[in-house]
Amino acid sequence: MVRETEYYDLLGVKPSAGDDEIKKAYRKSALKHHPDKGGDPELFKDLTHAYEVLSDSQKRAIYDQAGKEGLEGGGGMGGMGGMDPQDLFSQLFGGGGGGFFGGGGGRPSGPRRGKDLVHRIGVSLQDLYKGKVQKLALSKSVICKGCDGIGGKKGSVKQCASCRGQGVKVMFRQLGPMMQQVQQPCNECEGTGEIMDPKDRCKICHGKKVNSERKVLEVHIDKGMKSGQQIKFAGESDQAPGIVPGDVIIVVEEKPHDRFQRKGDDLFTDVDIDLLTALAGGEFVIPHLDDHALHVTVVPGEIIKPGALKCITGQGMPSYRHHELGDLFVRLNVKFPEHLDAASFPLLEKALPKRPALPKLDAKVHLDEVTLEEPNDRQRRTAASNGDDMDEDDDDRPGVQCAQQ
Repeated sequence: MVRETEYYDLLGVKPSAGDDEIKKAYRKSALKHHPDKGGDPELFKDLTHAYEVLSDSQKRAIYDQAGKEGLEGGGGMGGMGGMDPQDLFSQLFGGGGGGFFGGGGGRPSGPRRGKDLVHRIGVSLQDLYKGKVQKLALSKSVICKGCDGIGGKKGSVKQCASCRGQGVKVMFRQLGPMMQQVQQPCNECEGTGEIMDPKDRCKICHGKKVNSERKVLEVHIDKGMKSGQQIKFAGESDQAPGIVPGDVIIVVEEKPHDRFQRKGDDLFTDVDIDLLTALAGGEFVIPHLDDHALHVTVVPGEIIKPGALKCITGQGMPSYRHHELGDLFVRLNVKFPEHLDAASFPLLEKALPKRPALPKLDAKVHLDEVTLEEPNDRQRRTAASNGDDMDEDDDDRPGVQCAQQ
């Protein structure tokens, strides 16, 4: 039982009236008593204030239990909360605040939008180079076709009278001079805001209004796409009654490649060549990311130093949309032979530059005869702890040179 009925009496409704009935009563009274139509401004203000309270489930619950005193005191919702009567009227009728027939519009209305579904897919560097159409199967909620999202037979679904369709109830506890507000799901409708006879429930969705459906999307991976790029499928997310479905957003994630590294539209790779090719010229092949390969010739007389960096113009990644090709950078690693036949030493002596002479030392300097040895495990750990991996020397890297093949 409500404590007082003044606001209900102003709108001409009973305390048991539902939200739709209250809204309809306010629209009728507001149109009749609007100041632009000769109505009493104070009465119009009182009508609007009454509707503001009764149309809000929390404020209405406080009013029903504690009256206007509860709104002004413990409820902490006194007055009209800054709401102008003209603004509230405009929200319901679409007019501006400048008058009964004024323009400008109130707040935007319409169904709310559902959440987007984000899905990440790993894509190989080959597919980003060539482009690909990849099928992706998703499970999504769709409006039940058996009941058109009603949940049961037409006309069988009613607004829950206990929570007035809100799905929650607001309870109040007296804590000395203050009142504590507690919100909890309605036990009558299990938080749905609606009730129906179990025998009237839809046999397909069992009253849930939606069903699960398998959806297969064709994801077009365009040439040159990069990690983090998104592919959007508008309106393909979960459906629910009264909402606009969100989007399915596919996020591209590039998988690592065993031979190529990508930096923007350029590619980088390492190629091992033998010592003879490095010194006297030769050739090698680089298999690319599709069905073609690159035949590379090292011109005799061009000495390739270990770690030399070269580039091949126009053999990198295609740019996104325009498909203009970047460059391919090649790091040449010279592999030395494990051993040489002693018979070849004189030939090397003849072919290679002479060894540099030993520096002249002061006669007082004592020379110790030593030999180079492979470091043992302890010595390797010591070298590694000092930042030397024993295998690479990056102090004198050659510059970048480009060559069109």
